Amino acid sequence: MKKRLLSLVLAGTMALSMTACGSKEAAETTAAATTAAAETTAAETTAAAETTAADDDASYTIGICQLVQHVALDAATQGFKDAVTEALGDKVTFDEQNAQGDSNTCSTIINSFVSSGVDLIMANATPALQAAQAGTNEIPILGTSVTEYGVALGIDGFDGTVGGNISGTSDLAPLDEQAAMLKELFPDAKKVGLLYCSAEANSQYQVDTVKAALEELGYTCEYYAFSDSNDLSTIATKAASESEVIYVPTDNTVAANTEIVNNICQPAGIPVIAGEEGICAGCGVATLSISYYDLGVATGKMAVKVLTGEADISEMPIEYAPQFTKKYNKAICEAMNITVPDDYVAIEE
Repeated sequence: MKKRLLSLVLAGTMALSMTACGSKEAAETTAAATTAAAETTAAETTAAAETTAADDDASYTIGICQLVQHVALDAATQGFKDAVTEALGDKVTFDEQNAQGDSNTCSTIINSFVSSGVDLIMANATPALQAAQAGTNEIPILGTSVTEYGVALGIDGFDGTVGGNISGTSDLAPLDEQAAMLKELFPDAKKVGLLYCSAEANSQYQVDTVKAALEELGYTCEYYAFSDSNDLSTIATKAASESEVIYVPTDNTVAANTEIVNNICQPAGIPVIAGEEGICAGCGVATLSISYYDLGVATGKMAVKVLTGEADISEMPIEYAPQFTKKYNKAICEAMNITVPDDYVAIEE
């Protein structure tokens, strides 16, 4: 009986001892975990503060490659710079260069941006975008004043997102509506000349699309392609002598040389329907217009998101102009005795 009682006492003592050890170990584990969690939180807070400080101190250099100087592209560049500056202030520096209409110069400019390690490239017009695509697959590239990215970049089955390091904005206006505008203003015409630069892939795309739409409306269309500004006068003269109306897409070479076209077409009494407002202001009678400044602003807002890490450029779809306006050139219309409907807005001089 005594031995049994002694065994029970020893067993109880061991149980109490084990319970005490377990409680002590649990307490120590809990304390250690709490300390570790506190240290982790403190480290994360410090890291976040350092990141915020780094963001506050961040500065960016943007290289801007503009194909040529004319009203539309100038407006897009200005809109871009204004939007970026509004968001980032003096944290951003622009390296703005103009290729003066030379695609090879675009490549030289892009290579200089890559060598200097700019943070982002804005490519204004299709040849500038093509040069940027060839020049780097690492630096983010945003295009603007580019009509159709699939055509410009050779993407089959383009679905609206380029992917990789490229995105941007498009200046594409509804081409079927441009054809309908021509029909509205010149319903009795039969022959339409399509005047464009064959070196610009997006110009070819536009005239092909408009040609199909005009032929469905009963017009006979003829291509008048020139290779560069040197033969624009000769081709424009031929087009004016063989056409009743001329259509010009958003073509950069024409945009930079509207005086040549106007000096040929207006005296000959041949009206020009233009793909954008800048061309229309120089040599056209009417256009379905977008705001290139607003397009540049949209591109600038995209740039801010890319630079600050808010968006992944590879996932950013191409953005398009939100609205289109029927506009007319009052001076040329009056000179050619052309009356436009009331819903057309005069281009401001």
